[in-house]
Amino acid sequence: MKNKLHSYLFWILLIFLAVGTVYPVIGVAALICMIAPVLMSPYKGRYWCGNFCPRGSFYDIVISKISPNKSIPVFFRSTGFRLFMIIFIMAVFAVQMYAAWGNLSAMGEVFVRIILLTTIFGIVLGRIYHQRAWCSFCPMGTLASWISAKAKPLPLKVKNSCVNCNLCMNACPMQLSPYHAKGSIEGFTHGDCLKCGRCAAKCPKQAINF
Repeated sequence: MKNKLHSYLFWILLIFLAVGTVYPVIGVAALICMIAPVLMSPYKGRYWCGNFCPRGSFYDIVISKISPNKSIPVFFRSTGFRLFMIIFIMAVFAVQMYAAWGNLSAMGEVFVRIILLTTIFGIVLGRIYHQRAWCSFCPMGTLASWISAKAKPLPLKVKNSCVNCNLCMNACPMQLSPYHAKGSIEGFTHGDCLKCGRCAAKCPKQAINF
């Protein structure tokens, strides 16, 4: 049910952008996708990003078809770059929101514009590297990742029956390697794990589970 829902969520993004260009006031609804990932992260990590994010669904279902599926540059995952993106995006957002404050339609337009531009940027990166390249440094995803890394919710357990076939890594939309936690008590607790379950579904030995 969860994976089936994820397959259709991208329509929310497309409808949001289409309607938002005509009735920008609906742009304030984007607050849900900005706040929810962070609020959920102490309890379920980046579960929102992997299961409920409309843009994540768009990248997984649509952009994956035209992506070369190359390795996501390590630089994108670096703390410095991710911090820069948080500050840059939030600063741009704050300046525009300050100018639009008090006008609900203008405030909604700020949300629509930022969602549109960052989505286009993500599409370009997806076409060059990997469909989830944007997600490796998405400001909201980064905050959720950092909180998750501290809280360590919903760890993936990797049994000793794992044969290091790398299928879990190939299935992971974030190009993580769950098999590295084989047999460990703590399990796989990487902050960027989207809790999407694709690694468990691909494991031929059923060695991975939450």
